[in-house]
Amino acid sequence: MKTRFILIQTSHAGNVGAVARAMKVMGFDDLVLVAPRWPDVLSRSEAVERASGATDVLANARIVATLDEALEGVDTLCATAMTPRDFGPPTATPREYLPLLPQRSQGVAFLFGSERYGMRNEDVYRCHVALTIPTAPDYGSLNIAAAVQLIAYEWRQALGGFGVEPSATQVAPADAQAVAGMLEHWERALVDIGFLDPQAPKKLMPRLNRLFNRAQLTPEEIHILRGVAKAMQQGAGKEKR
Repeated sequence: MKTRFILIQTSHAGNVGAVARAMKVMGFDDLVLVAPRWPDVLSRSEAVERASGATDVLANARIVATLDEALEGVDTLCATAMTPRDFGPPTATPREYLPLLPQRSQGVAFLFGSERYGMRNEDVYRCHVALTIPTAPDYGSLNIAAAVQLIAYEWRQALGGFGVEPSATQVAPADAQAVAGMLEHWERALVDIGFLDPQAPKKLMPRLNRLFNRAQLTPEEIHILRGVAKAMQQGAGKEKR
Protein backbone atom coordinates (compact mmCIF):
# COMPACT_ATOMS: atom_id res chain seq x y z
CA MET A 1 0.00 0.00 0.00
CA LYS A 2 1.19 3.52 -0.74
CA THR A 3 2.63 4.89 2.48
CA ARG A 4 4.00 8.39 2.88
CA PHE A 5 5.63 10.15 5.81
CA ILE A 6 5.21 13.92 5.77
CA LEU A 7 7.28 16.28 7.93
CA ILE A 8 5.78 19.74 8.25
CA GLN A 9 8.13 22.70 8.83
CA THR A 10 10.93 20.55 10.20
CA SER A 11 13.61 22.69 11.84
CA HIS A 12 16.52 20.29 12.46
CA ALA A 13 18.41 18.64 9.60
CA GLY A 14 19.61 15.82 11.83
CA ASN A 15 16.05 14.83 12.58
CA VAL A 16 15.32 14.47 8.86
CA GLY A 17 18.19 12.01 8.52
CA ALA A 18 17.07 10.09 11.59
CA VAL A 19 13.53 9.90 10.19
CA ALA A 20 14.88 8.49 6.91
CA ARG A 21 16.68 5.79 8.87
CA ALA A 22 13.58 4.98 10.93
CA MET A 23 11.54 4.64 7.75
CA LYS A 24 14.01 2.46 5.89
CA VAL A 25 14.36 -0.16 8.62
CA MET A 26 10.59 -0.68 8.38
CA GLY A 27 10.64 -0.84 4.57
CA PHE A 28 9.25 2.62 3.74
CA ASP A 29 10.86 5.18 1.45
CA ASP A 30 8.29 7.87 0.55
CA LEU A 31 9.31 10.99 2.48
CA VAL A 32 7.97 14.49 1.81
CA LEU A 33 9.03 17.66 3.62
CA VAL A 34 6.67 20.64 3.70
CA ALA A 35 8.42 24.01 3.98
CA PRO A 36 11.43 22.85 6.02
CA ARG A 37 13.62 25.42 7.72
CA TRP A 38 16.58 24.63 5.44
CA PRO A 39 15.96 24.47 1.66
CA ASP A 40 19.01 22.19 1.31
CA VAL A 41 18.08 20.04 4.31
CA LEU A 42 18.28 16.75 2.38
CA SER A 43 21.95 17.27 1.56
CA ARG A 44 23.14 18.91 4.79
CA SER A 45 25.84 16.98 6.62
CA GLU A 46 23.70 16.51 9.75
CA ALA A 47 20.96 14.83 7.74
CA VAL A 48 23.32 12.56 5.81
CA GLU A 49 25.19 11.52 8.95
CA ARG A 50 22.02 10.73 10.91
CA ALA A 51 20.56 8.80 7.98
CA SER A 52 23.31 6.20 8.55
CA GLY A 53 22.82 4.11 5.42
CA ALA A 54 19.39 5.43 4.49
CA THR A 55 20.71 8.13 2.17
CA ASP A 56 18.66 6.61 -0.64
CA VAL A 57 15.52 7.69 1.24
CA LEU A 58 16.94 11.21 1.44
CA ALA A 59 17.84 11.15 -2.25
CA ASN A 60 14.27 10.21 -3.20
CA ALA A 61 12.59 12.62 -0.77
CA ARG A 62 10.69 15.66 -2.03
CA ILE A 63 10.43 19.18 -0.69
CA VAL A 64 7.17 21.05 -1.31
CA ALA A 65 5.84 24.43 -0.28
CA THR A 66 2.39 23.41 0.96
CA LEU A 67 0.72 20.45 2.59
CA ASP A 68 -1.70 20.15 -0.35
CA GLU A 69 1.23 19.34 -2.64
CA ALA A 70 2.32 16.54 -0.33
CA LEU A 71 -1.00 14.70 -0.36
CA GLU A 72 -1.27 13.58 -3.96
CA GLY A 73 -2.13 9.89 -4.26
CA VAL A 74 -3.18 9.27 -0.65
CA ASP A 75 -6.71 9.08 0.68
CA THR A 76 -6.21 8.63 4.44
CA LEU A 77 -4.45 11.24 6.56
CA CYS A 78 -3.16 10.39 10.02
CA ALA A 79 -2.10 13.26 12.23
CA THR A 80 0.27 12.66 15.11
CA ALA A 81 -0.67 14.76 18.11
CA MET A 82 -0.23 14.35 21.84
CA THR A 83 -3.11 16.70 22.70
CA PRO A 84 -6.63 16.16 21.29
CA ARG A 85 -8.09 19.20 19.46
CA ASP A 86 -11.59 20.55 19.90
CA PHE A 87 -13.57 19.72 16.76
CA GLY A 88 -10.66 17.62 15.55
CA PRO A 89 -10.65 14.01 14.35
CA PRO A 90 -11.02 11.11 16.77
CA THR A 91 -7.94 10.21 18.78
CA ALA A 92 -6.62 6.64 18.76
CA THR A 93 -3.43 4.73 19.46
CA PRO A 94 -1.58 3.31 16.46
CA ARG A 95 -2.14 -0.23 17.70
CA GLU A 96 -5.92 0.09 17.83
CA TYR A 97 -6.40 2.11 14.65
CA LEU A 98 -3.84 0.91 12.11
CA PRO A 99 -4.84 -2.78 11.84
CA LEU A 100 -8.22 -1.65 10.43
CA LEU A 101 -6.69 0.61 7.79
CA PRO A 102 -5.39 -1.78 5.06
CA GLN A 103 -8.93 -2.94 4.24
CA ARG A 104 -10.35 0.53 3.72
CA SER A 105 -7.58 2.67 2.26
CA GLN A 106 -5.55 2.84 -0.95
CA GLY A 107 -2.88 5.15 0.37
CA VAL A 108 -2.01 6.56 3.77
CA ALA A 109 0.02 9.56 4.89
CA PHE A 110 1.40 10.06 8.37
CA LEU A 111 1.83 13.74 9.24
CA PHE A 112 4.34 15.06 11.77
CA GLY A 113 4.55 18.67 12.85
CA SER A 114 7.41 20.96 13.71
CA GLU A 115 9.74 19.94 16.53
CA ARG A 116 9.08 23.28 18.19
CA TYR A 117 5.29 23.40 18.32
CA GLY A 118 3.90 20.20 16.80
CA MET A 119 1.06 20.18 14.30
CA ARG A 120 -1.09 23.22 13.63
CA ASN A 121 -4.80 22.91 14.35
CA GLU A 122 -5.75 23.47 10.71
CA ASP A 123 -3.54 20.57 9.62
CA VAL A 124 -4.90 18.25 12.31
CA TYR A 125 -8.51 19.13 11.39
CA ARG A 126 -8.15 17.83 7.84
CA CYS A 127 -6.96 14.41 9.03
CA HIS A 128 -9.10 11.31 9.55
CA VAL A 129 -7.51 10.40 12.88
CA ALA A 130 -5.09 11.84 15.41
CA LEU A 131 -2.69 9.09 16.39
CA THR A 132 -1.32 9.38 19.89
CA ILE A 133 1.46 7.30 21.41
CA PRO A 134 0.74 6.45 25.06
CA THR A 135 3.61 7.72 27.20
CA ALA A 136 4.36 8.31 30.86
CA PRO A 137 1.84 10.86 32.21
CA ASP A 138 4.54 13.15 33.55
CA TYR A 139 6.75 13.17 30.44
CA GLY A 140 5.29 12.69 26.98
CA SER A 141 7.91 14.42 24.83
CA LEU A 142 9.04 12.22 21.93
CA ASN A 143 11.78 13.07 19.47
CA ILE A 144 10.26 13.20 15.98
CA ALA A 145 12.44 10.32 14.72
CA ALA A 146 11.39 8.19 17.69
CA ALA A 147 7.74 8.94 16.94
CA VAL A 148 8.23 8.04 13.27
CA GLN A 149 9.93 4.78 14.28
CA LEU A 150 7.02 3.78 16.51
CA ILE A 151 4.39 4.65 13.90
CA ALA A 152 6.37 2.92 11.13
CA TYR A 153 6.72 -0.22 13.23
CA GLU A 154 3.03 -0.40 14.12
CA TRP A 155 2.05 0.23 10.48
CA ARG A 156 4.43 -2.46 9.23
CA GLN A 157 2.91 -4.89 11.72
CA ALA A 158 -0.57 -3.97 10.50
CA LEU A 159 0.58 -4.75 6.95
CA GLY A 160 1.81 -8.19 7.96
CA GLY A 161 5.26 -7.47 9.35
CA PHE A 162 8.58 -9.02 8.41
CA GLY A 163 9.61 -12.58 9.18
CA VAL A 164 12.17 -13.13 11.92
CA GLU A 165 15.30 -14.97 10.81
CA PRO A 166 16.62 -17.55 13.29
CA SER A 167 19.84 -16.39 14.93
CA ALA A 168 21.59 -19.71 14.40
CA THR A 169 21.10 -23.10 12.79
CA GLN A 170 18.82 -25.23 14.92
CA VAL A 171 20.57 -28.35 16.27
CA ALA A 172 18.61 -31.49 17.06
CA PRO A 173 18.70 -32.47 20.74
CA ALA A 174 20.79 -35.42 21.88
CA ASP A 175 19.00 -38.76 22.01
CA ALA A 176 17.86 -40.38 25.26
CA GLN A 177 20.75 -42.88 25.23
CA ALA A 178 23.33 -40.08 25.16
CA VAL A 179 21.60 -38.26 28.01
CA ALA A 180 21.46 -41.45 30.07
CA GLY A 181 25.18 -42.11 29.48
CA MET A 182 26.06 -38.58 30.54
CA LEU A 183 23.95 -38.94 33.71
CA GLU A 184 25.70 -42.19 34.61
CA HIS A 185 29.06 -40.46 34.15
CA TRP A 186 27.92 -37.58 36.35
CA GLU A 187 26.66 -39.95 39.01
CA ARG A 188 30.11 -41.62 39.21
CA ALA A 189 31.85 -38.24 39.27
CA LEU A 190 29.60 -36.89 42.01
CA VAL A 191 30.34 -39.97 44.10
CA ASP A 192 34.08 -39.55 43.46
CA ILE A 193 34.11 -35.95 44.71
CA GLY A 194 31.98 -36.82 47.74
CA PHE A 195 28.92 -34.84 46.70
CA LEU A 196 26.68 -37.90 46.29
CA ASP A 197 26.42 -40.60 48.94
CA PRO A 198 25.52 -43.82 47.10
CA GLN A 199 24.08 -45.21 50.35
CA ALA A 200 21.70 -42.27 50.69
CA PRO A 201 21.26 -40.79 47.20
CA LYS A 202 17.86 -39.28 47.98
CA LYS A 203 16.44 -37.80 44.77
CA LEU A 204 19.53 -36.07 43.41
CA MET A 205 19.86 -38.06 40.18
CA PRO A 206 16.14 -38.00 39.26
CA ARG A 207 16.20 -34.24 39.77
CA LEU A 208 19.29 -33.87 37.59
CA ASN A 209 17.62 -36.11 35.01
CA ARG A 210 14.59 -33.83 34.96
CA LEU A 211 16.79 -30.72 34.73
CA PHE A 212 18.79 -32.04 31.78
CA ASN A 213 15.66 -33.25 29.98
CA ARG A 214 14.14 -29.80 30.37
CA ALA A 215 17.31 -28.23 28.92
CA GLN A 216 17.00 -30.21 25.64
CA LEU A 217 20.75 -30.77 25.50
CA THR A 218 22.52 -30.99 22.15
CA PRO A 219 25.24 -33.59 21.40
CA GLU A 220 27.89 -30.89 21.81
CA GLU A 221 26.51 -29.95 25.22
CA ILE A 222 26.52 -33.63 26.26
CA HIS A 223 30.19 -33.74 25.27
CA ILE A 224 30.92 -30.65 27.41
CA LEU A 225 29.11 -32.05 30.45
CA ARG A 226 30.96 -35.35 30.18
CA GLY A 227 34.19 -33.35 30.05
CA VAL A 228 33.16 -31.59 33.27
CA ALA A 229 32.48 -34.96 34.91
CA LYS A 230 35.88 -36.27 33.80
CA ALA A 231 37.58 -33.15 35.22
CA MET A 232 35.77 -33.68 38.55
CA GLN A 233 37.05 -37.25 38.69
CA GLN A 234 40.58 -36.21 37.85
CA GLY A 235 40.45 -33.49 40.51
CA ALA A 236 39.38 -36.11 43.05
CA GLY A 237 42.28 -38.34 42.02
CA LYS A 238 40.01 -41.02 40.64
CA GLU A 239 40.63 -42.87 37.43
CA LYS A 240 37.97 -42.86 34.77
CA ARG A 241 35.88 -45.98 35.05
